[in-house]
Amino acid sequence: MREAAFVKKNKEKWKQFEEVLKGHQRQTPDRVSNLYIQLTDDLAYARTFFPESETVLYLNHLAMRVHQSIYKNKRERSGRILSFWKYELPLLFYKHRKQFLYAFLIFVGAMLIGVVSSIYDENFARLILGDRYVNMTIENIEKGDPMAVYKSRGQVDMFFAITYNNVRVSFYAFILGIFFSIGTGYILLLNGIMVGCFQYFFYGYGLLLESFLTIWIHGTIEISSIVIAGGSGMVMGNSFLFPGTLPRWHSLKKGARDGLKIVIGLVPLFIIAGFLESFVTRLTEFPIAIKIGIILLSAVFIILYVVVYPSYIANRKPFSDDAQT
Repeated sequence: MREAAFVKKNKEKWKQFEEVLKGHQRQTPDRVSNLYIQLTDDLAYARTFFPESETVLYLNHLAMRVHQSIYKNKRERSGRILSFWKYELPLLFYKHRKQFLYAFLIFVGAMLIGVVSSIYDENFARLILGDRYVNMTIENIEKGDPMAVYKSRGQVDMFFAITYNNVRVSFYAFILGIFFSIGTGYILLLNGIMVGCFQYFFYGYGLLLESFLTIWIHGTIEISSIVIAGGSGMVMGNSFLFPGTLPRWHSLKKGARDGLKIVIGLVPLFIIAGFLESFVTRLTEFPIAIKIGIILLSAVFIILYVVVYPSYIANRKPFSDDAQT
């Protein structure tokens, strides 16, 4: 049976599951259990004949939700929030992994543009970073404290300002995806060039290692989150450009919903990044080993949560014991 025929044959049954989960239909426990058995049979069939399709992801996610509704009491809202970060958000990372890869490649390419442009134009840093910032940093370098900019404000004020700015940038990266993903690409390009230019500027003063070990204390999570936010914008933009078998407007609504969930899920990461930048990055006298440790822990967390863990839960059996929250 072709995938399209399989979906057409069973979509009404799956829709009934969604209605049950939303509480729109009352069902006896026996009826729900029977439907669940049918669903797991459908999932097994899809895994066998359409292993790389989105049908498998959809059925896997639906089966996990039904399993939880059968074998667990209803949780408080805090349980729903935990489930979002434990299952729903990682599954979205996996579902839209191509868009996140594109966003990452655009950002890395933009960083290289920033570096190469700085090599061939000594005034490029002033164009991108601004005369005021460049002059202030040069003065700090001459005073022997090149990272003094991170100590120029009170920790609490800095925390709120930085967190707000990062959240604002992430929402811009998402919302501008409505312009066929071009607006999102622009945000990624701009931020990538800025990072590349910034790092080369310090390299020119022989401070590449010091600047790297300072800014990436917070930048590992912050920059990763901006790239992910860019991916969420592409999820929305590409859903309109490439609707597949869905009506274009329906595809756009699905893409916008998925993208919004992703960017909302990034808010805790921006809070963590803001805390690190405001309270930790300024401690430039920290031993190098501690700085490297923070950077590595941040990088490992991002890789595990955004790449490894989503792949794991997307490909496991939904009715295993660890699927319960």
